[in-house]
Amino acid sequence: MNPWILAIRPRTLPAAIGPLLVGNVLALQLEQFSSFIAVISMLCALLLQIAVNLANDYFDFKSGVDTEERLGPVRVTQSGMLSPTTVRNAMILCLVLALIVGSFLIYHGGIVIAFLAAAAILGALGYSGGPYPLASHGLGEVAAFVFFGLVAVVGSYFLQAGDTATSAWLLGSAIGFLNAAIMLVNNTRDMETDIKAGKKTLAVRMGLEQSRIFYQSFVYLPFAIIIAGFFMGALPGIPVLLAGLAFIMARNLSRDFNEVKGAALNPLLGRTAKLTMIFSALFSAGLLIDILLG
Repeated sequence: MNPWILAIRPRTLPAAIGPLLVGNVLALQLEQFSSFIAVISMLCALLLQIAVNLANDYFDFKSGVDTEERLGPVRVTQSGMLSPTTVRNAMILCLVLALIVGSFLIYHGGIVIAFLAAAAILGALGYSGGPYPLASHGLGEVAAFVFFGLVAVVGSYFLQAGDTATSAWLLGSAIGFLNAAIMLVNNTRDMETDIKAGKKTLAVRMGLEQSRIFYQSFVYLPFAIIIAGFFMGALPGIPVLLAGLAFIMARNLSRDFNEVKGAALNPLLGRTAKLTMIFSALFSAGLLIDILLG
């Protein structure tokens, strides 16, 4: 396989696409809705996700976390497929491109978006690198929840509306938990090698059994959140019902996660990312139907 495809990790990209899709469709009925801003915001999110993946590949190699004992998919830096300098430069290029694309969003959204953009870039660099790598201190799942949940959904809605809404916060939380679940699968798979490397992820700190409980919580809570949103009057019924169909997939993932460990978790990483995308797509489709019927 092309080393750049391996480095970019396409299976993780739904973590960036899903929340931006929901945030923009949520704002679709607004008079000031801009298709250009919607496309630009999705492009910016994809560039940041790719930058995070490249940074993770580069910094985990430099810190000695990635070794030949790694159970996950091939890392291009550790395997020698691409040089550390090449991967680092590609990461920097993605961050620069994200900043260039994001400058349109900053111009449109003002100081709030500028602050979020700065936080997103620092988060991308600080996930695996810097003096206090978030991933090495049990904060990877928190970062996923915040940046690929709340910031992505609420931020994209704010760009269109100039304000926030309860519905955006609820959906940001729901999708944030799903993206935190992706991170938890990754970290649970790598527990043994992370322990040897001194990387104290949330999975390492909690152990296998507690990680399984947390995973169940992460994939089930989004459904509780949207149901609560419906009863609060913040979310319409059709998208809640449609997104609820993804519960079957969540149930299957929860069962499978309890039965395997180590390298056998690799397929669940992609399947959990698919759950994020399917949940987001179903909810977005429901919103579109609700708009058409309304």
